[in-house]
Amino acid sequence: MPISALLLALGAAAVHAAWNLLLSGEEDTHSASAVALVAGAMVFAPVALVKWRLESAAVPYVAGSSALELAYLALLATGYSVAAMSFIYPIARGSAPVLVLVAGVIAVGATVSLLAAAGVVVVAAGIVLVRGVSAAGRPRDLALAVAVGACIAGYTLVDKHGIVHAAPLTYLVLVLGVPAAVYALAVWRVRGATALRAAVNRRTLLAGIGMFGAYALALAALRLAPAPSVAAVRESSVVMAIVVLVITGREKIAPGRLAGALAVVAGIALISLG
Repeated sequence: MPISALLLALGAAAVHAAWNLLLSGEEDTHSASAVALVAGAMVFAPVALVKWRLESAAVPYVAGSSALELAYLALLATGYSVAAMSFIYPIARGSAPVLVLVAGVIAVGATVSLLAAAGVVVVAAGIVLVRGVSAAGRPRDLALAVAVGACIAGYTLVDKHGIVHAAPLTYLVLVLGVPAAVYALAVWRVRGATALRAAVNRRTLLAGIGMFGAYALALAALRLAPAPSVAAVRESSVVMAIVVLVITGREKIAPGRLAGALAVVAGIALISLG
């Protein structure tokens, strides 16, 4: 991976961890996510118009990625409303590179190195530790986290091909702008305008800018490096988020869950090296 792509992917990871920390701390995660999306779209749309470029070949990728992003945001907000960030985030981010790797094997018959195979095993072990070896009553939470990971894997693969047919910011605004409108309308219908107004604050506005900013950095990295490598480096956000949660004391994280999060990142590194 070129150093420029590595730095972009690490930047995307840091910003991604930041906006997730902001949104997961909100009382109404669905309303907060809707406000954040709309805020991000309003900030980035004028910038995208300056160098607008969209080829017709990009349209199917934009449509596919938008659908996956909408599912991702809805599942993530639901996950944060029922479980701790220290549970949802490592599993969601950790499962994504594994699924990208598996998709590559199934779709194009890519070979899996010994290191990558070992990485999959380590990630799986880390997910078990994050969930809790003896935990038996949270299949819903685990399913939500893995579903978020599947959406991440899906839009990463789609974006790798779609971004070559559009300017990065054009692609970004279209892919996230459509879910922003749909999601805000859905939240308005279910929770009402009062809930949306209550969610407008500095944290959600910063989170919205972070959503679009992290995605823009990731798209730039995808133009320079393979999708599995970019996806793997981005998952260093797991360590960043867990460190902040521990330092701030926002969540009490058991040693086993902390070890699991670190194992997830170690497994991702093995997949990347492989």
